[in-house]
Amino acid sequence: MINENTYLRSHTKFTDKIIHNKRLEIISIIKEELKNKNLKDILDIGTTADNSESSNIIIKSLKNFEIYKSISDQKIISNFFSKSLQKSITQELSSNEIDIFSSDVVISNATIEHVGSYNEQLKMIENIIKLTKKIFIIVTPNRLHPIEFHTKIPFFHWLPKPIHRKILSLIGLKYLSKEQNLNLLKTNNLIDMMKNFEYVEYDIKYVKFLLFNSNIILIGKNIRT
Repeated sequence: MINENTYLRSHTKFTDKIIHNKRLEIISIIKEELKNKNLKDILDIGTTADNSESSNIIIKSLKNFEIYKSISDQKIISNFFSKSLQKSITQELSSNEIDIFSSDVVISNATIEHVGSYNEQLKMIENIIKLTKKIFIIVTPNRLHPIEFHTKIPFFHWLPKPIHRKILSLIGLKYLSKEQNLNLLKTNNLIDMMKNFEYVEYDIKYVKFLLFNSNIILIGKNIRT
């Protein structure tokens, strides 16, 4: 998973403001979805160790939970979380880890595009579902939006992925050119992945920028528990 700071530092204040406003819209959609439900604990997937004001803003904006947990490949020392596990969400989870970190709500923002290949993204969703007692929420940028906000470069990310990665490498963005660091998704990719899970109902919502869907919000329910 990418540390948000590695690319936000290079953004202009204008771009930062856009990203912040999109997060506020995402928070509003999530709050509406969780309203009037009996929810005790929430687990954040892909928490960043960065303690800036904008980091982990979504989980910190969801105020009505008794217990906050975290799973991240970064070391999380914030007192905001009562339980933290330093582990990649694409790794196998032990039965003990599932028992401890299972939560009414499991949420992941801007993480699935940073865990690697399609199979690793699929494993992440599988683990999220295992950890979900009631509701899970996965938020990711939409590859079909004209602007790619990690690089601020328009349109190139619409090219076939090998060509897009080659261009990123040539212009000095070697970190983001690697699949394990950035693998953007379309809605259809998520729909294809969700076909692998029988006991899940889900809906997909969006926030927009410049009239295009800029962020995909997948809201799922584990109907087996």
